[in-house]
Amino acid sequence: MNYQIELRHFHYFLAVAEELHFRKAAEKLFISQPGLSTQIKQMEEILQTQLFIRDKKKVQLTQAGQFLKGEVEFVLNHLEQTKRQMRLIGQGHLGEVRIGFLGSAMQNVVPNLLLELKHKFPRIHTSLEELSNRAQINAILHDRLDLGFVRLARVPGGLEIKPVFEDTFSLVLPEDHPLDSTNFKGMKQVSEDDFILFSQDYSPLYYDTVISICEDAGFQPKVSHKSVHAQTIFKLVENKLGIAIVPTALQDGFQMKVKFIELGSLKQRAVLSMVWKSDNRNPALKNCKDLLLKM
Repeated sequence: MNYQIELRHFHYFLAVAEELHFRKAAEKLFISQPGLSTQIKQMEEILQTQLFIRDKKKVQLTQAGQFLKGEVEFVLNHLEQTKRQMRLIGQGHLGEVRIGFLGSAMQNVVPNLLLELKHKFPRIHTSLEELSNRAQINAILHDRLDLGFVRLARVPGGLEIKPVFEDTFSLVLPEDHPLDSTNFKGMKQVSEDDFILFSQDYSPLYYDTVISICEDAGFQPKVSHKSVHAQTIFKLVENKLGIAIVPTALQDGFQMKVKFIELGSLKQRAVLSMVWKSDNRNPALKNCKDLLLKM
């Protein structure tokens, strides 16, 4: 009997590929386990390729299955976004731009972009999601985001990156710390303090840059705590659990008992870049990129 691949096959395959368990995948899909097994077997027959290695103990993806999983994730994400774009266009919008961002981008770049879009392209709809550098890159590669704001020096092939904002760094100290802008002479003065940093996994470039700031002053920082949120870092500093170095723009919008010393004389800068997929066909994305380059 001749079968054809249908959209349901991809949904069934992805459920099994994610769960690696036929019963759990069947429950997730609200179908019977034998029915799911039949559909997967049918799919393998159509493709003339084994997708899963099955035994009594576990289910594993074959190499072909691993490849198909990535492609199916992209296709289904793209189809879902196409349907969403069509609904928005049908309602009179110019489409949607899905934006990922680091928390520091919300201090100036992202709000300014949203205001400019609202003023010049009021019919473009936007959605926002705060994510780490790595999560943004993964989402853009898999067509779950159109535009990201990251602190990275390089990106994988197929992506474009362009700096949009350069900031100085600032030292963050408890309010009653003996150092302030009048008596601060250099980073060597805080070489014995504990440091609180953004997690290396969250932003490797930021982490390495802060380490280089300390190394240039002749010491290795003692890192006592790490976080992915500026508010958490400031709260730890406020409670005298360490000091921090952050992009200067982050000092706005937080009311805590901390003080900032701008490190403007240092060569290091906090560079925020926009990143997007080279072959992204969303026409609304171009409007966003053009506005960012003019800001």
